[in-house]
Amino acid sequence: MTDSPARHDDGVRNLDAALAAVDQPWQPHRLVSVNDYDVKVVKLLGEFVWHSHPETDELFLVLDGELTIQLRDRDVVLGPGDVYVVPRGVEHCPRADGEVRAVLVEPQGTVNTGDAGGHRTSALRELD
Repeated sequence: MTDSPARHDDGVRNLDAALAAVDQPWQPHRLVSVNDYDVKVVKLLGEFVWHSHPETDELFLVLDGELTIQLRDRDVVLGPGDVYVVPRGVEHCPRADGEVRAVLVEPQGTVNTGDAGGHRTSALRELD
């Protein structure tokens, strides 16, 4: 295994180094996998697309910034250190008016745009 700022030979991963390697918003990068789940780092900026994940919940952990998870009946506002789980099948649209650094936890193979698809669909990237 190669040693990079985000990845150490001893298996330790550093969130700050991992997020520094993410250069575009809405492009999740796998930090680690645990069992059948991916722990992803992502930068968010602007409004995403309305979508749902019919088969799974989606966990958001905000590290920096303010993230609004728009739901059809209300908005959920998250700040640094806040965690929110969007229940499976619930339509939502994340929005970040300023840059947000976040961690996502989802089953392996979960597509970022869920059932919506479109130009914002991004393949999961690996950290160097």
